[in-house]
Amino acid sequence: MSIKIQHFFDPATSTLTYVVHDPQTRDSVVIDPVWDYEPASGKLSTKSMEPVLHYLKENNLSPKWVLETHAHADHLSSSQLFKNFFPDIKVAIGERITEVQKTFKTILNLDPEFDTSGKAFDLLLKEGQIFEVGSLKFKVLFTPGHTPACASYLIEDALFSGDAIFMPDSGTGRCDFPAGSAETLYESITKNIYTLPDNIRIFVGHDYQPEGRSLKFETTVKEEKEQNIQLKATTTKSEYIEFRKRRDATLAAPKLLFPSIQVNINAGHLPPPEANGVSYLKSPLRQ
Repeated sequence: MSIKIQHFFDPATSTLTYVVHDPQTRDSVVIDPVWDYEPASGKLSTKSMEPVLHYLKENNLSPKWVLETHAHADHLSSSQLFKNFFPDIKVAIGERITEVQKTFKTILNLDPEFDTSGKAFDLLLKEGQIFEVGSLKFKVLFTPGHTPACASYLIEDALFSGDAIFMPDSGTGRCDFPAGSAETLYESITKNIYTLPDNIRIFVGHDYQPEGRSLKFETTVKEEKEQNIQLKATTTKSEYIEFRKRRDATLAAPKLLFPSIQVNINAGHLPPPEANGVSYLKSPLRQ
């Protein structure tokens, strides 16, 4: 089998969504889809999702799963919307999402009834699990550090790394979110990614196009180990932790942090409508 990978880029959030499918069997999955959200108006739209749907229909694909690499902090997930078009599709994420749910339930003072067992998702994936979707076989590699629940997905010679690692000229994911850890991300990358064969292709979750360069989303383990500006194979743990903490201290919070987290820890579900039939998102105020 030789899989086909199609990327979709959302310039508003610099997010990469991927469709992976087997051209012979038409088995397919969607990885990290985006739901557009305008915070000033509260308007939601499917602009970023529509090219994905068009591609799926054009290629006669019926995806069985949406795979989330983690609970994204910079965009809402459109995972649940795919059920309007593919009723049998389900949503999976790494099982440590429960830790993120518990953390943000406290931070956001969510409803006491908000469930933190992960059951909002259709499946919680385990470290090292071989996850089969028809003819597709993904190996689940936990790569925490950016968040506790980050997972990367390896299929054939392709690794979908989410926010753990980016293109070599962009570095790695930030580690200053609640329960994030630079030390943990160092271990994740050096032990779970850099130990893979050099020819493994890495498909990143974001591309911020430094210095205005054109979009790039595919690299290799070898290129990362030799060229990653923040974490090469020769970078020591102390060097990386010092850099990451210094760098993260200069970064502003993502604009959609709290809206994204509330939806994404709930598997892409909006909060329940209130008495007037409208759903609301919470945002803490700090003085």
